[in-house]
Amino acid sequence: MKNLLYFTDMFNEGWHTYYVYILTNQHKTVLYTGMTNNLAKRLYQHRENIREKSKTFVARYKCSHLLYYEEFTWVQEAIAREKEIKGWVRRKKLDLIKGSNPDLKFIEKLFRYQDV
Repeated sequence: MKNLLYFTDMFNEGWHTYYVYILTNQHKTVLYTGMTNNLAKRLYQHRENIREKSKTFVARYKCSHLLYYEEFTWVQEAIAREKEIKGWVRRKKLDLIKGSNPDLKFIEKLFRYQDV
């Protein structure tokens, strides 16, 4: 039993959550797919890039609204999924989003970032 508990503790020590997400702009004309291990912080960073008029894709097209996200435990799975979605045409991305968000509502309020 002791060995099992040790193994479980070792396994949980490296436990993380990774997110693949899709952002859009106010008029929903652009879709941006990204990956992060802290979605709230990443959304904040995207908003700051827009505010500062940086030269990123998100800032240029003002993609600050979250439409969709998926959670992963393993970073390799998240990276593979991000690459997969980035290779899709717009229609396929919208079909994915509408599977869980049929009205294409902005859902970034689910993730609040507070810099402590």
